[in-house]
Amino acid sequence: MISKSTIDQVYETARLEEVIGDFVQLKKSGSNFKGLSPFSDERTPSFMVSPVKQIWKDFSSGKGGNVVAFLMEHEHFTYPEAIKYLAKKYNIEVEETEQSSEEKEQQNERESMYLVSEYAQKYFSNTLWETEPGKAIGLSYFKERGFTEETIKKFGLGYNPNQWDAFTNTALKDGYQLDYLQKTGLTIVKEQTNDAEDQKKFDRFKGRVMFPIHSMSGRVLGFGGRILTSDKKAAKYLNSPESDIYHKSKVLYGIYHAKQTIAKEDICYLVEGYTDVIQFYQSGITNVVASSGTALTADQIRLINRLTKNITVLFDGDAAGLRASLRGIDLILEQGMNVKVCTFPEGEDPDSFAKKNDNEEILGYLKENSKDFIQFKTSLLINESDGDPIKKADTIRDIVNSISKIPDRIKREIYIQECAQIMNISEEVLFNTLAQIGKKDLAEANKKVKQEQRAFDVVKNEPAAQKVDVQYELERKIIEMLLLYGDLEQEFEDLILKENESGDLVLEPEQLEAKVYEKIYLDLQEDEIELTHERFRNIYYDLIEQLNEREDFSINAFMAGLDSDIMDEVSSILMEEEKYTLHNWERKDIYPKDKKQGIAQLVSETILTLRCYLIKRRIAVLQKDTQEANEDNRETLEEIVNYLQLNKLLNKKLNRVLS
Repeated sequence: MISKSTIDQVYETARLEEVIGDFVQLKKSGSNFKGLSPFSDERTPSFMVSPVKQIWKDFSSGKGGNVVAFLMEHEHFTYPEAIKYLAKKYNIEVEETEQSSEEKEQQNERESMYLVSEYAQKYFSNTLWETEPGKAIGLSYFKERGFTEETIKKFGLGYNPNQWDAFTNTALKDGYQLDYLQKTGLTIVKEQTNDAEDQKKFDRFKGRVMFPIHSMSGRVLGFGGRILTSDKKAAKYLNSPESDIYHKSKVLYGIYHAKQTIAKEDICYLVEGYTDVIQFYQSGITNVVASSGTALTADQIRLINRLTKNITVLFDGDAAGLRASLRGIDLILEQGMNVKVCTFPEGEDPDSFAKKNDNEEILGYLKENSKDFIQFKTSLLINESDGDPIKKADTIRDIVNSISKIPDRIKREIYIQECAQIMNISEEVLFNTLAQIGKKDLAEANKKVKQEQRAFDVVKNEPAAQKVDVQYELERKIIEMLLLYGDLEQEFEDLILKENESGDLVLEPEQLEAKVYEKIYLDLQEDEIELTHERFRNIYYDLIEQLNEREDFSINAFMAGLDSDIMDEVSSILMEEEKYTLHNWERKDIYPKDKKQGIAQLVSETILTLRCYLIKRRIAVLQKDTQEANEDNRETLEEIVNYLQLNKLLNKKLNRVLS
């Protein structure tokens, strides 16, 4: 268990915008920050971060919460993992009591797999630095590649002994379960019999140098292992198999170390292999990632898209694999990103080139040789056509098809013009080809729409939308006021119902100093009003209790104890105003009103409105009773008259507040 003092210190120290900024490219928007949703595929920002409230809200998915909730949602951390991550980031010492055996057993499967992976990384690293085979074989290999000791430690590189079960036996001896060793792919199990003792167990990465693969937050998800012997039967590189924590199509090697520089420099360099990343990083170019030998996927591109719109793909000098890589460029274009391509001299790759050149020379080469994707694709494909008109036509169609992937119409037109000049063909022909491709895509989209038409027709024939639930909105507003202003001292104008000299009922104002939560609580108690919506009612009583008991009330601390559904609701309430700042209204000379009107006025207005609404409902019930009743109903009629008079007085007061 992590101590309460540690948790409190983490909440006090952690800055939401800094933490989320490690995962999402945030841009200033007034007093807030906005960015692309990390939970959905979008091109228009709907993700909002409020540094003042220390709350985030993703309006595309509905998710929201505090800094811990973000890490739990985005990185799938448990609550303790999120606290430890933040403690590590802000150099806070974690105080915790030792876990019992029962608590260890209660840890979920994913957490156990992460623990096994972290243990494996430490084991491989320790073997590299502390054992003779590790130093002689593994460390020597890395140093021959030109990696410094600092770089080797930075990337957590390691070595697994060339023995069948060295790692597995050590892990089992240290208390790690075979089930999780197998599920992470670190250990391969072949069952000889039903007897567990007879199971044959051996290391997947026997005799390999190890490259740990990290998530964006730095967790070890899996490994890449390179064999050092010339065994033709064994794969040169071997990756961890797919598991609950490792999905190779959703991971980029080096993203953990590169994310901050990518966001800062606003550009990402994409290479193919582990050593390419490490060599570039060591040369001072730290905004570099790799697809780890797999074909580039949309999920991997979206990881980069959260941090920057600009990507430069670096290819080896060998042209054989360039054609196959063009599909990845089309995927990048589909995501609305700006893509350039740079190839190295024949026989060179990013690893070897970075080893031979210093930082200034590498950056100079990248600047001079990075081509726009149109220039690159045309120069590559035009060589293949070699004067053949049919092949040239196919080449042009291929290039126009790539241009069709670009969402932005202006960019598409510019690229068409550029392509026309390079390929010596009229723009009109290219635009016609682009239109044909567009029609084909549109036809496919229409086909999909028609399949959903029936559902649409059902919705279309639905009766008109229901009226706004007034009480729901008012109760939601009460929760918002308690969250934002609950512990603030305000001067209120209370209303006392009295008879004047003429015997008429009037509302006399009376000044009252109180905290917002006290005023709301007393007013609702006096009128015996209880919130009708269960979720709001639960939040209301929790808030009143904490505001009453804690002098240092904070939204962060309050949200720490909420489940995910309630947290989403609370974050929606808190970020309601920020939702509208996502749109650049100022550009259209529209300036949304900032909610800086008097807090006391807002509280009084809301409570008065709720009273009026409930009085109207009560009058309606009484009127229905009088219509249905056969006996004398003078008392009921008198009650209706009194309510009507009170309602008139309240509305008069409400109108004065609104005027």
